Amino acid sequence: MAPKVKITRDDIINTAVELVRKNGADSLNARSIASALACSTQPVFSNFSSMDEFRLAVVERADEICTDYIKREAEKGEFPVFKASGMAYISFAREEKELFKLLYMRDRKDEVIPESNELGDSMISVIRDNTGLKDEDVKLFHLEMWAYVHGLASMAATGFAELDRELVSRMLTDAYFGLRKQYGLE
Repeated sequence: MAPKVKITRDDIINTAVELVRKNGADSLNARSIASALACSTQPVFSNFSSMDEFRLAVVERADEICTDYIKREAEKGEFPVFKASGMAYISFAREEKELFKLLYMRDRKDEVIPESNELGDSMISVIRDNTGLKDEDVKLFHLEMWAYVHGLASMAATGFAELDRELVSRMLTDAYFGLRKQYGLE
């Protein structure tokens, strides 16, 4: 008798991420995961206490992938860190459309969204250091830039606009310096 193949939590999450990449977030169900892994649904239900826990694990993995994009772009040194984070976010949306939609284009009204996170807090620090703005203005500056970046990313993820890297870079620079001027920094 052949030994049973153990399907791990990571196997399930990785398979789910691949399914989302190919088929979108609607493919996140036990049956589709089981089919992709060529097993029953039992491993999904034995590794996760609920489908909500399963979906959250997939979202967390997608967030790790997005964060890796941002770290890699910053490490290249091509752009200042703040701009690099925007460039990476838009690249992630362009290259990982379905993961971007899973993370940032789903109904989140029932979620508790943390007011701060490590990446956001570090960007606040970068803005403070680069502009000299005080707390509330720094947060608003960040929110205004993030709304602009998110808009460009959403356009890329949905195919609304195909903006090349050079144009995105120019647009982010224009928005950044426009905001600096608005805040009396130029």
